[in-house]
Formats: sequence, structure tokens, C-alpha cells
Amino acid sequence: MSNQAINLEAKLTEFSEHWCPKIVSRFNECDVMVVKALGEFNWHHHDDTDDFFLVLKGRLRIELRDGDVILGPGELYIVPKGVEHRPVAEEEVHLLLIEPQGVPNTGDEATAAQKVTI
Repeated sequence: MSNQAINLEAKLTEFSEHWCPKIVSRFNECDVMVVKALGEFNWHHHDDTDDFFLVLKGRLRIELRDGDVILGPGELYIVPKGVEHRPVAEEEVHLLLIEPQGVPNTGDEATAAQKVTI
């Protein structure tokens, strides 16, 4: 265990690709990740877990089948498990995500982005 603070802004400067979560820490068997988003992600759902989104920079639209949720910096939204959704970023957005370890970001291992620790 390190007694160093994790600077999320600095971690976000270490990569440029979009929709590729980077693990910055672990918390109670969960991955704490940062990700840069731009454009539309896949429609998907998670059968066994909620989906946590916290916007650090930019604006994110989370499309749901029954309406959209718009998030700005400092705002978070939790998509309940089983609810189909699609994140959309019309400009680059920086996000903090928290997911149980091993959960694919699309809900399907075959289409998920590989998570990498930075």
C-alpha cells in the first residue's frame, strides 16, 4: 500500500485513446478507473452490477431507452443493473469509473475494452 495521493488529472495526461479505461487504484475489490470519452459508446447493460459515472471534465450524455441524463463536471450518475444505456460525448470528456474487478465495460467480455493499470 502506498501513502501517495493519486492525482487523477496527471493520470489522464498519460494516455490519449478514448473509451479505454485505465485502472488507477482498487477499492473493496473494485477497479477505480479514469477514461477519456469521445463520440458514442455501445448500447449495453450489466446484468449483475450498477454502472458508476463521475464526470471530471466536459459534458456526458447517458442515453437511456426512456430518456437521457446529462452530466457536467462534478456530477455523477449510477445506471442501475440491467438498464440498457449508451454514453455519448460530443466533446472529449474525462470520467472516473468504479466497477467490480473483472466486469467488462460493455457487459460482454467479447466486446469489452481491455483495462490496463497505469
